[in-house]
Amino acid sequence: MKLIIHGGFFSESSTNHETKVAKQEALLRIAKDSYNYLQTHSAVETVVYAVSLLEDDELFNAGIGSQIQSDGKIRMSASLMDGATEKFSGVINIEDVKNPIQVAQVLMKVDDRVLGGSGATNFARQHGFEVFSTEIPQRRKEYEDKLAATGTGTVGCVALDANGNLAAATSTGGKGFEIPGRISDSATVAGNYVNQHCGVSLTGVGEDIVSGAVATKIVTRVTDGFTLEKAFEKTFAELKPYDGFAGAIAIDKNGNMFHLDSHPSMVFASFDGENEEVFV
Repeated sequence: MKLIIHGGFFSESSTNHETKVAKQEALLRIAKDSYNYLQTHSAVETVVYAVSLLEDDELFNAGIGSQIQSDGKIRMSASLMDGATEKFSGVINIEDVKNPIQVAQVLMKVDDRVLGGSGATNFARQHGFEVFSTEIPQRRKEYEDKLAATGTGTVGCVALDANGNLAAATSTGGKGFEIPGRISDSATVAGNYVNQHCGVSLTGVGEDIVSGAVATKIVTRVTDGFTLEKAFEKTFAELKPYDGFAGAIAIDKNGNMFHLDSHPSMVFASFDGENEEVFV
């Protein structure tokens, strides 16, 4: 059993020691907590659990603490994929819910598995998700001062369970000040993809990740026989012509874990019951 999580890009920790320590502690705590959860739950259940914990922590730009868009509203996106069934579900630009990833989990059980805008929000209400404001004072100040240029953040988790099944989940609060209606990579197969061979979760500039179909390419290449490292190297090399900004975490069916970013500043943590790694 293996588990790896990421907390997005553009970490404030580069200039703020207290924030760096807080993120290190939070990522490691969530990784270990989620690994313990994995002992008695499936990969799908675990990635939802881990991403929910990340959404609940205002240190990260997903769920609570999400960025505010140019019209003053918060809209979030999240997706979930099951490597065993290869089913994908997601919400795009959902509003006023605490945990978008949990709405994506409910959508996994219906035919129309990806919903956007008011349709996603209405679906959440119909399934018991109460109105919840994810805005925090820091985001409001950033919005009012127009200082949110540091906000390309996303969270994600990939897990391999005891039965050898993989799952991936990704959630984002957006980049801040985007045009309402903008769609990030997080609720697409470019940013969140898994099959029986490999699972990947992305963070970075959504438009770059979609242009590179990054998660899908990595998983496809591993499926075709590439090692994780070689799949990452080839896929990230294809981002260079347009200076694509992306970071990714992955686990393959053999339990190998890998992470890479094009502009080193992705925050992540991994845990396998014995070995821990955290970078902020």
